Amino acid sequence: MASWNALSPSIVEYFEGEDFYRCGYCKNESGSRSHGMWAHSMTVRDYQDLIDRGWRRSGKYVYKPVMNQTCCPQYTIRCHPLKFQPSKSHKKVLKKMLKFLVKGEVSKGNCEDEPMDSAMEDAVTGDFALINKLDIKCDLKTLGDDLKESLESEVKKKEKTSKKEDSKELINSQAIEEKLGSGEPSHSIKVHVVPKPGKGADLSKPPCRKAKEIRKERKRLKLMQQNPDGAFESFQAQGQTPSLFPSKTKSNQPKSLEDLIFESLPENASHKLEVRVVRSSPPSPQFKATFQESYQVYKRYQMVIHKDPPDKPTVSQFTRFLCSSPLEAENPPNGPECGYGSFHQQYWLDGKIIAVGVIDILPHCVSSVYLYYDPGYSFLSLGVYSALREIAFARQLHEQTSQLCYYYMGFYIHSCAKMKYKGQYRPSDLLCPETYVWVPIEQCLSSLENSKYCRFNQDPEAVDEGRSKEPDRLQVFYKKAIMPYGVYKKHQKDPSEDATVQQYASLVGQACSERMLLFRN
Repeated sequence: MASWNALSPSIVEYFEGEDFYRCGYCKNESGSRSHGMWAHSMTVRDYQDLIDRGWRRSGKYVYKPVMNQTCCPQYTIRCHPLKFQPSKSHKKVLKKMLKFLVKGEVSKGNCEDEPMDSAMEDAVTGDFALINKLDIKCDLKTLGDDLKESLESEVKKKEKTSKKEDSKELINSQAIEEKLGSGEPSHSIKVHVVPKPGKGADLSKPPCRKAKEIRKERKRLKLMQQNPDGAFESFQAQGQTPSLFPSKTKSNQPKSLEDLIFESLPENASHKLEVRVVRSSPPSPQFKATFQESYQVYKRYQMVIHKDPPDKPTVSQFTRFLCSSPLEAENPPNGPECGYGSFHQQYWLDGKIIAVGVIDILPHCVSSVYLYYDPGYSFLSLGVYSALREIAFARQLHEQTSQLCYYYMGFYIHSCAKMKYKGQYRPSDLLCPETYVWVPIEQCLSSLENSKYCRFNQDPEAVDEGRSKEPDRLQVFYKKAIMPYGVYKKHQKDPSEDATVQQYASLVGQACSERMLLFRN
């Protein structure tokens, strides 16, 4: 796993122009438009900055909708977990789950205002078509060898000359060799570790301790003693986080999200639900051991919910879309216990997987990627339930690392009735597609009623503060060498090349353009 101070750079291959493909929301055959790039590798810092500029990943393909042209504008939406209070319909879903676990009760029908489909799902028909037609002209191993050779050459140059304007801030060679030398991850990563002393609140002196809380604490310590290597898993699985938000002590105050989710079950409960967080990229031993079972759930989900024929949801499709990720596994000392990167949050009912939430854990947020579940358990409203669990998980991670304080729900699509439900998780913000500032959703809805595409920033003078201002400082990887764009363009005679690179720079912003390596073939 990469250390925080020895990270190698993100490597991306940008596809010029715009992609046109079938919209998974309104079904327009060529109405969905987006810019895209293939991320051979990416740091969580860069991806955090990219999603804060309207980008989103599907496997290793990272795309950004052309908001003022696409048929269904997709606005990045984030929720504030620390201020979140479950709505009446959310509480119904949590109570429904509790009744099922305790008594085996199967409720009839769904809540009227909750979606029948996955709560964190975006249409992916276009994504699959787009990824499958991409002609990637270079692979990670080739890039790794080329980068290594390039770095060795740069080191020799630096030994001869002390200063050169065209070769500022070269990349950390050791980090790149570790990540790209073989083209494959060097080892699997364990996500389940014993919490470090000092992380989160002081467990020995929690506020307002009830007898029930003390029993939970004793149970947690017993689990840790029985299985120290899997303590994080066991603890998270049963919903008993190392430091939960203080429980409400007065009967006239509403229960917290944690109170509702982590209600103690009687010993004779009909069912047992566990939630396990396993790293998916690079794959952890736990992920590998459960891969086939997880895939079978995905296959049933696609066939029943999305009406896919049996031969369509293949292992290859599943892997490329939901398991492969460009994000580097990072574990800084001040980060969450599980580290940053891509994970699968598995829901185990009575010893079998019934749902899987695909998530990215980034410096400032938990980002929901996708959810798939066993259609046989649709009555549990697993889409809504998993979203609430992920919000609670973000709150838990915040207590380990204070800067992680948001829950990103993907895209909000006001023009698609099926996707408007994401606005029910309040408080939440939408990203302005022109200035990339966050605006409370309440201030955006009236504008969206009048127009599918809106600039949410009401200041007419406001501009994109993170825009590309010095494109010559953009980093390019070309012919086994790393160079600023100012040097690269001196060797180019194709006028369209400059337009492509300028477009890329404007979309990713100045900061990412200087950190990420843009591969040019």
